[in-house]
Amino acid sequence: MGRAVKTKSCELCGREGVETTEHHLVPKEMGGTFLGTADLCRPCHKQIHALYTNEELAVRLHTLEQLKADEQIGRYLKWIRKQAPGSLPRTRKSRAVRERG
Repeated sequence: MGRAVKTKSCELCGREGVETTEHHLVPKEMGGTFLGTADLCRPCHKQIHALYTNEELAVRLHTLEQLKADEQIGRYLKWIRKQAPGSLPRTRKSRAVRERG
């Protein structure tokens, strides 16, 4: 994950006053080093990488709009928006990500 920045809003879940990290919309290992980034809270950033492989992120989920429209992350976003800004929920990789690795 990228560098931490204090007290911003998450571009994915919209929570205010959260510590954010820089998320490469196209993973660096897939050629995204110099492409767009988004400031995401740590829980959202971790959840993205727990749900999706870097290939999925590069091919079909490389914009905030695509991520927000995806059903899996959508359920998570509905839940995380109700959590306090300082909460750091535990994240587990999905079976699909563990198997594809």
